[in-house]
Amino acid sequence: MWNEPTAGVAVAALEQSNQARQPQPAVVAAVEAGSIGEALGFEPGDQLISINGVRPRDLIDYRYLCVEEELILEVQDAAGEQHRVELEKDADDGLGLAFTEALFDGLRQCNNRCPFCFIDQQPPGHRDSLYLKDDDYRLSFLYGSYLTLTNLGEADWQRIEQQRLSPLFVSVHATEPALRSRLLVNPRAGRLLEQLAWFDARDLQIHAQVVVCPGLNDGDALERTLRDLSRFAAGEWPAVLSAAVVPVGLTRFRPVDDGLISVDPTCAREVIGQVEQLQAEFQQQLGTRFVWMSDEWYLMAGRPLPPRADYEDLPQQENGVGSIRAFLEALDQATEELPRTVDQPRCCTWVVGKIVAKALEPVVRKLNSVDGISLRIQGLPSAYWGQDQVVTGLLTGNDLLEGLKGLDLGDELLLPSVMLRQGQPVFLDDMTLEDLRKQLPVPVRIVHGAADIVASVLSPVGKSP
Repeated sequence: MWNEPTAGVAVAALEQSNQARQPQPAVVAAVEAGSIGEALGFEPGDQLISINGVRPRDLIDYRYLCVEEELILEVQDAAGEQHRVELEKDADDGLGLAFTEALFDGLRQCNNRCPFCFIDQQPPGHRDSLYLKDDDYRLSFLYGSYLTLTNLGEADWQRIEQQRLSPLFVSVHATEPALRSRLLVNPRAGRLLEQLAWFDARDLQIHAQVVVCPGLNDGDALERTLRDLSRFAAGEWPAVLSAAVVPVGLTRFRPVDDGLISVDPTCAREVIGQVEQLQAEFQQQLGTRFVWMSDEWYLMAGRPLPPRADYEDLPQQENGVGSIRAFLEALDQATEELPRTVDQPRCCTWVVGKIVAKALEPVVRKLNSVDGISLRIQGLPSAYWGQDQVVTGLLTGNDLLEGLKGLDLGDELLLPSVMLRQGQPVFLDDMTLEDLRKQLPVPVRIVHGAADIVASVLSPVGKSP
């Protein structure tokens, strides 16, 4: 499921000045059963104020501080009463606490003005968290979100080094200083190569991504960028572990005079040829392909996805690089042993983004070979975003209602969980899952991953797989 920062953290960050922010108490969201936290009496809603006299700024500080064997915790319970808790534990033991936020001193937001920023390509009027421009190195370390390195102060660089916050995930887009500054609309963006040298000198590492905007950073500029990055990819401890090339995503809500153009099939084929040639060079020079293209390039170009082995250890799977190939591999494993027949005939519809539907047809045929199973795959465009070829995670509730209108959906509708916000049943357009269910003529089942999809297809309506 897709994730986003919560409005509470970001609003606090917006209201702060450039001075050091005082961390707020860490609010407990859940307590692991059988954990030290449960034994101490922690409950959801309690606030962890300090550990050994230090207020943690974020989840990273919390984890570092909890390594100590002797802890003194300052806690405020939900009733407002403060407690001082002293304990001894093994160094490897955590407290078993989960918090409502990962950042206790506010979200570090973006200071760039990239014309292709997806946040700026959304309609107004939705929840605040959809408009937050996260550019926080801590979330990059914790969750793999991408940052640009343009908003870091000296204290931030010192902390990255001292706490060994590596690897980070960096949006590069271009290494030529003037071009990167132009793309990010930020004069500080031109220092990227100096920053990569900083990582290299300290044995710290990053994963890089390049969002290709046709006519701006493709062609010769893309080749220069990838070759520059590859200079930091050699040796026993490479500073740049991998590079991902992804196509720019443009919605109908962007400014009409931004000069950006979408990637078309011709552009996709050109980029594939260019990058595959570099992959072959890097394989010989570095012992790794080093750079990979996200799956959309191949789907837009009408080309087959590379074989699974070409993606090596899938270093950028969460960035859409090899994610469909890995999903197909998981589906193959989940369908290795299928029953010859099912006790109760089953007819259902599996909804995905239009761009991926064709790639999934082989597994649909395999499941339909089971006697009694009738599975239909429905690849939908997104009228909401104004995109015909769209990935599944960007489909909204309104896209589902519009795209499924008048169709025979069978007994049940299968919706991938990537359409929903993490932890909450709500789509990107703020439609709730409950509202969607009220407007559809068949039951809706949320499916999580390959094995769950296969099990759900084989299970009768209302029966848990």
